[in-house]
Amino acid sequence: MTTERETKQKLQHEARLKKREEKQRRKDEKVARKEAKKVARRDRPPSVLLQEFWNLPNMLTLARIFMIPLFVWLLYDGDPWFSVMAASVFTIAAITDVVDGFLARRWNMITVTGKLLDPMADKLIVAAALIMMVRLGRVPAWIVIILLSREFIVNGLRQVAASEGLVIAAGQEGKWKTALQLAGIIALCVHYTHPVFLLVGWWDVNFNVVGKVLIYLSTIFSAQSAAAYFQAFLARLGQRGQTEQKSA
Repeated sequence: MTTERETKQKLQHEARLKKREEKQRRKDEKVARKEAKKVARRDRPPSVLLQEFWNLPNMLTLARIFMIPLFVWLLYDGDPWFSVMAASVFTIAAITDVVDGFLARRWNMITVTGKLLDPMADKLIVAAALIMMVRLGRVPAWIVIILLSREFIVNGLRQVAASEGLVIAAGQEGKWKTALQLAGIIALCVHYTHPVFLLVGWWDVNFNVVGKVLIYLSTIFSAQSAAAYFQAFLARLGQRGQTEQKSA
């Protein structure tokens, strides 16, 4: 009986040791896998998008996006001097838009990330400005609806054109629309009457009237540019259809 009991205890002890060793082995394997993943993650080269992201043009574009909350805050209550500061912030944002595009072309830093962020930043700050103008009663809502609707329509056409392999350059109307719209928004941000030196002396300028005139003109060019873009899109589709018929 004693021998059987000792044998049984010995077998149980060996089973416990094996179980403990198996548990420790699994634990060691788990730790080794974690360490291997850490090493692989550390040694892995950064993705192409991440490499492209960290350059000056993209940083300027990001700065333009981060300006939006400050711009909205300055403009929120419509205070005269805060409105001037909001106009200054918007002007700086417009300048960075020109600078980041120039630098990207000059330094050959045109990247996928930049192509995504740059137009998005432009549309976000312009949309924020137009919506704030409606809130403050500085521009009619129907003007903003037309301008924003035009952006959605043209962007949709661009995406369709890109999916079809068509490249349609922006027309002169679109450039005039952008210039007038930016100048109009800056004037509407200032809004109040301020003395301005105009060559022959100081004049009181009503910036709200100036801004509205510029925005109305930009709306006309906006509609014309959308029509021209749609016409060019249809023309390119027709040309491609004729080419495919001839090749068939």
